[in-house]
Amino acid sequence: MKKNNPLEKNLLICGDNLNALDDLIKKEIKVDLIYLDPPFFSNRHYEVIWGDEAEVRSFKDRWEGGINVYIEWMKERIVKMYDVLKDTGSFYLHCDPTASHYLKVLLDGIFGHEKFVNEIIWKRTNAKGLAFTRFAVNHDTLLRYSKSDKWTWNPAYTEHDPQYIEKFYKYVEPETGRKYTLDNLLNPNKDRPNLNYEFLGITRVWRWTKERMNEAYKKGIVIQSGPGRVPRLKRYLDEQEGTPVDDVWIDIKPIQSQAAERLGYPTQKPEGLLERIIKASSNKGDIVLDPFCGCGTAMAAAQKLGRKWIGIDISPTAIKLVQKRLEKLGAIEGKNYEAVGMPTTLSELRKLEPFEFQNWVINEMKAKQSKKLTSDFGLDGYYDKTIFTARAGIQVKQSENVGRNVVDNFETALSRGKFDKGFIVAFSFTRGAHEEAARAKGEGVDIRLIEAEALLLGKVKI
Repeated sequence: MKKNNPLEKNLLICGDNLNALDDLIKKEIKVDLIYLDPPFFSNRHYEVIWGDEAEVRSFKDRWEGGINVYIEWMKERIVKMYDVLKDTGSFYLHCDPTASHYLKVLLDGIFGHEKFVNEIIWKRTNAKGLAFTRFAVNHDTLLRYSKSDKWTWNPAYTEHDPQYIEKFYKYVEPETGRKYTLDNLLNPNKDRPNLNYEFLGITRVWRWTKERMNEAYKKGIVIQSGPGRVPRLKRYLDEQEGTPVDDVWIDIKPIQSQAAERLGYPTQKPEGLLERIIKASSNKGDIVLDPFCGCGTAMAAAQKLGRKWIGIDISPTAIKLVQKRLEKLGAIEGKNYEAVGMPTTLSELRKLEPFEFQNWVINEMKAKQSKKLTSDFGLDGYYDKTIFTARAGIQVKQSENVGRNVVDNFETALSRGKFDKGFIVAFSFTRGAHEEAARAKGEGVDIRLIEAEALLLGKVKI
């Protein structure tokens, strides 16, 4: 049997997952767990609220043909994911009720209907008050499949409900303060002559042999509450694993607006959701793949839980966000993971969508973005007074030969926004643009013209 190539370093890949999955197949890298949270078909009219144009582009260009187009778009990717998954691996597809039934039929065809393991319902929000004509939709669906009859499984438990504890664990051991309940020691099968004996004056058909019963009695876990009473087993609350997790998850809350883990990514999932999946279906050292990694929740959870990981996303903006998130966890590029596919040439920058190029510039300049600034003053980013003695605005132009009129209009925008300094980033500028910037500086408005190539090569000092 041919051995799979090991993953030397965690991988963060910027690019179309079709190509990235092909590369993994060629390198014979296999993974233990795949979780994917692709753009939902129900979000085909998705609104940009984070600035990541990649998801919007997918809806606009590829899915206008309806659900069949969407399913075909998913199929060509999932077929490759199947090839990357180990025979003992598990697969989780996160979707919503709009397409879950179509996707299940698709997965049955790829994995085989007998390899379907679970349909997990995650309650992601409370019922909305707008449900005037139907029941409120408040859940997502996770379709879980295996590739063979063997897979990793670590049972998950939640803490016992307080009412359950109050009802059943009502005894407290005075010496230790430990809560316990008294459980039945009688055997439900009465036709067990070898287990029929007298113990503490009571003759019954017991669950255990007499030897085991005596050992448990000496340890103090079998007690008789009074003469003539049937002995019972003492079960301590702190030794119980909890309530087994079923396929309806209502205990993992969605990310609230003030949550510490919130990054502003429109489809961000809570780390608790990914931690449950990764713990259940992988072990330490196993490889987790998220081919639509977005803001990197699966990568963050895998990193914390000691798993190896591979994240893929088409958006350079998303990859940058994941890197910042990993950095906070102590994961350093080059040491803990390798980032590949990010724009490294001018031709690659020119091919980026306008939103992506703008985000790339703002990230490279370590500046901030503001929708309010964009709408009010026509600026794409800014620095506050923690960087300079006064605020500075940024304008991004994904074009060559930016001229005098752009600088003149930018100067007006800076004045309206009460900015004393500004930066324009483009591929090149005309002589007139440089002359206009020099004139503005002479009149007290410092406007710097920055070429994208200089920014790409790290030659720009702010």
